[in-house]
Amino acid sequence: MTLYDAYISEVKAGRLTEDAAQLAAVAALEQVRAGLAVPVPKRGFFRKTPDPVKGLYLWGGVGRGKSMLMDMLYAQVTVPKQRQHFHAFMQWVHAEMTAARARGVDDAIKPVVETLAAEIRFLAFDEMQITDITDAMIVGRLFEGLFAAGVTVVTTSNRPPDDLYQHGLNRQLFVPFIALIKQRMDVHQLGSETDYRQGRLSESPRYFTPNDAKAVAEIEKLWHDLAGGSVAPFALHVKGREVIIPAFHNGVARASFADLCSKPLGAADYLTLAETVRVLILTDIPRLSRDNFNEAKRFVILIDALYEGHVQLICSAASAPEDLYQAGEGSFEFERTASRLREMQADDWPPLV
Repeated sequence: MTLYDAYISEVKAGRLTEDAAQLAAVAALEQVRAGLAVPVPKRGFFRKTPDPVKGLYLWGGVGRGKSMLMDMLYAQVTVPKQRQHFHAFMQWVHAEMTAARARGVDDAIKPVVETLAAEIRFLAFDEMQITDITDAMIVGRLFEGLFAAGVTVVTTSNRPPDDLYQHGLNRQLFVPFIALIKQRMDVHQLGSETDYRQGRLSESPRYFTPNDAKAVAEIEKLWHDLAGGSVAPFALHVKGREVIIPAFHNGVARASFADLCSKPLGAADYLTLAETVRVLILTDIPRLSRDNFNEAKRFVILIDALYEGHVQLICSAASAPEDLYQAGEGSFEFERTASRLREMQADDWPPLV
């Protein structure tokens, strides 16, 4: 089945609305699928590794359908494949490089490339973004090795290649990677004027109180709409520690208040979370007081990180924001948090940046 056939099938079933910009992206992605469907000639003694099918860098605003189209492509590709969120992939790369160095390997990137090239022919990423100087120094050599090994790469991003690692430290050392992307991957903008994710959220409240059976049902519906109901834990690696998010899919995370605020987490953990997810569903927020003061402090830091990171927040809570922390030490400082919780429920949140 071609990608166009798969897309139109979803439209006819009422699960998608036909979108001209998405159809243009489908055509670009179909070239990748069709190329990967062609059998690779068996390697002879004098035959070199075949050039990979040219990949695709699909970029556009949040909610335009990039991850949905990636889902569609990934389902139709039949060669050995792997798909990861870019942040999770880079965490895995760092772990593999650390293990290689521990074995005395001088070039720690080489075994990472060899491992991937031996297992897959197609590598799919969600949400490529480079914010860390260490990642910026690694990705160029990593991708160069993958391309040389015949691996086809498709990635989504919220920004064009030229804006990656913008204003980053020693960015001039990163610029050759941007040139490599343009050489080995087609760059396609998904320019739909419709934010489908925002549309789904604008049709529903984002803050549910009281935290009763109705709230649970509404949260379940939103989780299914935004993430397809997928439940897979996701590990954030923060300064050598793992922070487990119970459920994550396509930039949408789900966790309870206890998962994020009853454990000894801090600002670095919440900032990493805010850099990784675009939507957080946070359930079972209790009333806050002196009795759970530490949890309340963590909740304040978490909301600050999500707010500054322009993350869309969906909550179920025991009370309205203004009534969550009614009295006692910390209640005055909580007024700002309550205000931010209100602002994050607006249809125009997150703001355009």
